[in-house]
Amino acid sequence: MRATTTERSQMTHHLRHTAIAAACSLGALLSAGGAHAQAAGSVLVRLGATQIKPNVDSGDLSQPSLAGSKVSIKSDTQLSGGITYLITDHWALDIPLALPYKHELEGDGSINGVGKIGEVKALPITLLGQYRFMESDSMWRPYVGAGLTYAKFYKARSTAALSALTGGTPSNPTTFSIKSKFAPTLQLGMTFAINQRWGIDASVTHTFLKTTTTLSTGQTIDTKLDPDSFGLSVVYAF
Repeated sequence: MRATTTERSQMTHHLRHTAIAAACSLGALLSAGGAHAQAAGSVLVRLGATQIKPNVDSGDLSQPSLAGSKVSIKSDTQLSGGITYLITDHWALDIPLALPYKHELEGDGSINGVGKIGEVKALPITLLGQYRFMESDSMWRPYVGAGLTYAKFYKARSTAALSALTGGTPSNPTTFSIKSKFAPTLQLGMTFAINQRWGIDASVTHTFLKTTTTLSTGQTIDTKLDPDSFGLSVVYAF
């Protein structure tokens, strides 16, 4: 039997009402996911990767050395993560975590072209205070952070190229160490809540870091590193 005009009108109204209700329910679910993920008392854990890119401004190696002997330091990327605790809906404490980074050192300035002169492992230990914008039910939440980093340098290893530049020998090679330092760090990031538990986080930090490298020959070189860190992670909320 064919539906009457009245019946068709009622069916159309019912379908429209159902579609609107479904859309509202979906919106409420997405909003609830954002609120759950980033409300006061929540703990966010993340896992991803972070690249540290030093912005090197090198001083000159002290005498005796070729005038203008400088150093450059390469970037490195490692598996990383972190823990964020929401004190309120807007204020949070964040501890970034990562495997140790390994940075290669190369000659620069008047010794540019000698290649790799050493490598060092670096472990940045950082505590950040964050302010998260928007409300706790927002899916997108940009944030800013500031805190303190302890940049620990260890397991420095030199190459034959460094010994050749500084008078070392195979039996008595030139070695070096880099001084670990505290330095202020600024952060800018964004978190996107996918659902009630999962999200994606992207951030960049800048650390104002200067340090000194000391060679076994007694020579030193002061270096401004000022590294930028770029992180991308998957987030899970408890």
